[in-house]
Amino acid sequence: MLSIITTDGELYLEENFISADTTDEILNTLISKLQWHEETIKLFGKSIKSPRLVCWYGDSGADYCYSGISHKPKPWIPELSEILEKIQQHTGYDFNAVLANLYRNGNDSMGWHADKEPELGTEPILASLSLGETRVFKIRHKKTKKTHSVELNSGSLLLMSGKLQQHWQHSVPKSKRRNGSRINLSFRRIVHLCQSDIEGTDSMPSRTARNDW
Repeated sequence: MLSIITTDGELYLEENFISADTTDEILNTLISKLQWHEETIKLFGKSIKSPRLVCWYGDSGADYCYSGISHKPKPWIPELSEILEKIQQHTGYDFNAVLANLYRNGNDSMGWHADKEPELGTEPILASLSLGETRVFKIRHKKTKKTHSVELNSGSLLLMSGKLQQHWQHSVPKSKRRNGSRINLSFRRIVHLCQSDIEGTDSMPSRTARNDW
């Protein structure tokens, strides 16, 4: 894997993790089979539509909470399980859930954020697979503001580890040049119950929201 960041965390890229001749078939299968939905999130007291479709799959009990929303995992489907097994064998890490994002066109995006929710642990490891349209992944250091831009082609795999989520933020900005559909599968491991489960309620306390516009 190509090393992109080694300071205050690690970021690696495998450009052709899945061969280009199979990615279109996988993309179309997942678009049709996954149970996508549009979220309404609260940001600075306002309710806004998330600029992409999402779904959460994983082991039973692998609940995930962010932006005021508690996600209970849908059971793995064979297509996701096959990708999960391939990524685990390649990276040597075990994952128990995946956050899927569907970028319908270039207007869909992901704002600056870090995946640092408590249920991911102090040094979360994320394996992020891109399928479909090439989009730019941006990452910037919280203190130095140093930035990197990485073009994620279909079939590429990013691996984030160490203290990366503590010191860096990342985003997928809108694009006028890239208008095709893209799926991002972000495999992760839930190691703690999310706060709403601890409290025994579906409501959540105030937490740091993602900048999703």
